[in-house]
Amino acid sequence: MNEVTQVVPVSDAIFMTENIWIMISAMLVFIMGLGFACVEAGLVRAKCSANVAFKNIAVPAIGITMYALLGFGLMYPGTFNGILGFAGLGIGDWANPDSFTAAYNGHFTLFSDWLFQAMFAATAATIVSGAVAERVKLHSFLIFTVIYVAFVYPIVGSWTWGGGWLSTLGAHGFHDLAGSTLVHSVGGWAALAGVMILGPRIGKYVNGKVHAIPAHNIPLATIGVFMLWFGWWGFNAGSALSGDPKATSWILVTTNLAAVAGIITATLTSWIVSKKPDATMALNGCLAGLVAITAGADVVTPLSSWIIGAIAGVLVVGAVFMFDRLHLDDPVGALSVHLVNGVWGTLAVGIFDMTGDYTLGTQAVGVLAYAVPCFAAASLIFYAIKKTIGLRVTERQELRGLDQSEHGQEAYSGFQIFSNM
Repeated sequence: MNEVTQVVPVSDAIFMTENIWIMISAMLVFIMGLGFACVEAGLVRAKCSANVAFKNIAVPAIGITMYALLGFGLMYPGTFNGILGFAGLGIGDWANPDSFTAAYNGHFTLFSDWLFQAMFAATAATIVSGAVAERVKLHSFLIFTVIYVAFVYPIVGSWTWGGGWLSTLGAHGFHDLAGSTLVHSVGGWAALAGVMILGPRIGKYVNGKVHAIPAHNIPLATIGVFMLWFGWWGFNAGSALSGDPKATSWILVTTNLAAVAGIITATLTSWIVSKKPDATMALNGCLAGLVAITAGADVVTPLSSWIIGAIAGVLVVGAVFMFDRLHLDDPVGALSVHLVNGVWGTLAVGIFDMTGDYTLGTQAVGVLAYAVPCFAAASLIFYAIKKTIGLRVTERQELRGLDQSEHGQEAYSGFQIFSNM
């Protein structure tokens, strides 16, 4: 989704069509917020589902606001040193909307582009929400979101999509079409830092053994996955930054083949390992395939996309068990889906690229270039919050459930939740 390209003006009819396409894509990415809310609310316990729903409406509000004030100017600074630049506050020339014409990039207006990019900024922070669910203080999480979305996400994003140093690395630069790394791994590294500093839920790991804490509403989580899958059509195909029929249809085909492959292999893997098919593994297999194909959906063949998704489905199941063995408690599998498969999908570009432009070495450098600063920055923010206002709710609040302790309300009014888990 690199926008540092030569401006080639198009006819008024094509300009209007492509502007409509980018706006529709922005709406599709926006609806992914509902998908995340349903997935996370369904996969946590009933006594914490209202809290998760609240975070998923608060995060886009914060993300979009901060991206309008600071993020867009940091992510697309124009001419800069390739590491840090700032084009100024706001969205271009706010006082002169008539300046936002086809001359902006030849295909759509500046406002349409900002709207599309803002949805991505909100998505990155949402990934963290599920991983730290059921034990993080609400106000502490919201403060983290403000800082991470306002500064970390746009600065590291500028290194690739804003024309920074990674966009010129090697012969053709680091390639990440729609954010396997720039969105999903950036969110995933922050989630890992949060999980490590926050610690596991009470009762999850006892005497070295893993105790399952089941999801409370699988149908709700399933609805969420379908909404995310639907939104991903705009997430990936919109990142072509054009309504070109060949480019967009190709991306849609590879995106959906990876998703179905992830479902199949995650189901088979969990069936073999656990002797029964796990519905949550199938759901996360779909998301894993989507995350993995997001980096290279425009440069791999349909067959390669299925293979990438298939490997993602196996990886997500293995990662869930791996993180449990490491006692890293992730209630919704965000680390396994977004971090592990964000890394895999980014590296897969260097393995399956049909154009011959992108190498595994360059892609690996890109992975490390995002891993180190994102994990370090998130760790610093979480640690500072922990040492000042506190990061985790009390034991009593956690056992009672965050719906009651943080909001004074129930997700399912009239039902008494008796679980101490």
